[in-house]
Amino acid sequence: MSRLYMLEGAKLIGAGAATIALAGAAVGIGNVFSSLIHSVARNPSLAKQLFGYAILGFALTEAIALFALMMAFLILFVF
Repeated sequence: MSRLYMLEGAKLIGAGAATIALAGAAVGIGNVFSSLIHSVARNPSLAKQLFGYAILGFALTEAIALFALMMAFLILFVF
């Protein structure tokens, strides 16, 4: 019986550790758009091109967050 509780506790700790990556992704998204604002303030004529790069950076950073969330759900509900 105690082995079952240890396994459940390990699953919760693993899922919690996997969700720490979500905080890192939030910081990354903040950095992407912060850099966009600074770059447009320095050179407004490149705003359209810089916005495209910012959206690409946002998408890649958000993909990392979704992978981390998927891993947390896999740890909780599959294993």
